[in-house]
Amino acid sequence: MKVAVIGATGMVGRVMLSLLAKRGFPVTELIPAASKRSVGKQVEFNGKNYNLCTAQDALEKKPDIALFSAGGSTSLEWAPKFAAIGCVVIDNSSAWRMDPNVPLVVPEINANILTKNDKVIANPNCSTIQLVMALSPLHKAYTIKRVIVSTYQSITGTGIKAVEQMEAERSDNSGEMVYPYRIDQNAIPHCDVFQENGYTKEEMKLTNETKKIIGDDSILVSATAVRIPVMGGHSESVNITFENDFEESAIRKMLHETQGVVVQDNPEMNVYPMPWFSKEKDEVFVGRIRRDHTASNSLNMWIVADNLRKGAATNAIQIAEYLLESKIVG
Repeated sequence: MKVAVIGATGMVGRVMLSLLAKRGFPVTELIPAASKRSVGKQVEFNGKNYNLCTAQDALEKKPDIALFSAGGSTSLEWAPKFAAIGCVVIDNSSAWRMDPNVPLVVPEINANILTKNDKVIANPNCSTIQLVMALSPLHKAYTIKRVIVSTYQSITGTGIKAVEQMEAERSDNSGEMVYPYRIDQNAIPHCDVFQENGYTKEEMKLTNETKKIIGDDSILVSATAVRIPVMGGHSESVNITFENDFEESAIRKMLHETQGVVVQDNPEMNVYPMPWFSKEKDEVFVGRIRRDHTASNSLNMWIVADNLRKGAATNAIQIAEYLLESKIVG
């Protein structure tokens, strides 16, 4: 299996390389690609060093699967070129997510929609993935009418330069400002660019992608996305209103039995999800499960996941694994 990783030097790209090796993906030839300024440098994979190439070089080597994590503009330019030679592109940018002809996939929820005709597959937004992992089984059981979500998002979602900004601030050094304000000891309610409706692009991703993945446009999603100075993962405070009533014990049991979800919910023993413990783990952690005492058929939850793992690299590789297992590729 010839596998290209486009954006191999980025934070997500490096995690992709690590997980391809860790999960034993059958890579017979690795093709790591990055920007022209990185050509000639090397990345490590499975104990060996590989020279970085350009996207054009990777295309000419005709990979079977290409994992893209190099930004939307790169995906828009190069994904169709890879697809044209029969390569299956799994794209981690937002470029293709809302294209009606491109599947938006979280394998535990909707991998069954994939066919051999799908040459570009979109990996959802990191915040959306962990949200829908918890919402999907509950929607099937109780029918979700409305979701209000507030995110507390790791700086790693912005990239290495955001990490460098925070580290410089903690050392009282000056450096490049990725955010419009200091991030250390701060919380910035500004993830991605603001839209005409007053919401940010990140917040609208949560709204639109949730509907597409779950397959129900009637679900109302209102989001507020906040960047905070942590590195372990994203956290979400979620309020859900169902059409039908529920029992808290049934909710916990359902989530406990959901593949990829771990319930951590024992407040009396101080057990609840936190980004510190989700770091470098592939599961989505759910806790603080409790009925909303102010509204009928409503529930509060707290959801945490490593945004570089299940929120990005792990989900993409799980899609690739499904393609192999289903003989859609290979």
